[in-house]
Amino acid sequence: MKAWVSKMVYSFNDIKCKEVIDIKTGARLGFPDDLEFDNCTAKICRLIIFGRARFFGIFGREEDIDIRWGDIEVIGEDTILVSCELPPHCPKKRGKPFGNIFK
Repeated sequence: MKAWVSKMVYSFNDIKCKEVIDIKTGARLGFPDDLEFDNCTAKICRLIIFGRARFFGIFGREEDIDIRWGDIEVIGEDTILVSCELPPHCPKKRGKPFGNIFK
């Protein structure tokens, strides 16, 4: 059972502007690009983050990241915190690293 439950209503436009972060590793996974629905129950099953383009899309894209709705811990004002197992092909950190800014 989730420790913190909120009864907020969000539109997809609200959700797609929130950055998804894995709370286990602190990895910035990206922004939601699509939702998957169960057509029998009309409930959201997954958030889908499209893979990043390789060399401006000329060499295709990385694989998409699927996040089960049950893996979402908190939907905050700016971020969506998730607790999920990333597939091995998924990079551990997306975005700019912070390690070199103090050197």
